[in-house]
Amino acid sequence: MNSTSKQNDTALVVVDMLNDFIDGTMACLNAREAVRETAAFIDSITADTGNDDEGIFGRFPVLFICDHHPADHCSFIENGGTWPAHCVRETRGSAIHDLLMPYVSEELTFFKGCDRDKEQYSGWEGVNRAGQSLEEILDLLDIDEVVVCGIATEFCVKATAEDLLKSGKKVSVLEKALAYVSPDGHTAALEALRKEGIRIF
Repeated sequence: MNSTSKQNDTALVVVDMLNDFIDGTMACLNAREAVRETAAFIDSITADTGNDDEGIFGRFPVLFICDHHPADHCSFIENGGTWPAHCVRETRGSAIHDLLMPYVSEELTFFKGCDRDKEQYSGWEGVNRAGQSLEEILDLLDIDEVVVCGIATEFCVKATAEDLLKSGKKVSVLEKALAYVSPDGHTAALEALRKEGIRIF
């Protein structure tokens, strides 16, 4: 995050910090540490002013992206897909990690992969319970700069960061708060993002 940014111009997008990617069917490398680093980062930038009268407009926005699959989702191996079954809605595996729950708000939580016939890596495709897209909410909050963290670097984090960049946002990725499928894939994804103009810090 640019130290000169005003708090209400910048948001954090947390991608898929869900139990199945941390200790479940698709547990990723560095996942537990990534969760701790995310919580520490949020705490560092949201030193409580004691005034939340303006709701989401009165604090640093933290937006959560969540895989939220039906049990028969096309991405699952048993349905001809690539991945083990994961983040099936209404299961523990689809829930945001407990350490991050204090920062979650319904209007800033976006769900992707809800259509059984469609794979969605990017949080840009997610919608909240009210049917609003990530783009709509970022525009509503007048966000110019986005910090991204989450799971997994090579897939959903990369896709989300790239779509945010394409939308015209200034994008940074918080490296310590990333988990990944493989070290090589993680490194390659970060290098690709750097070349695209995304700041890694």
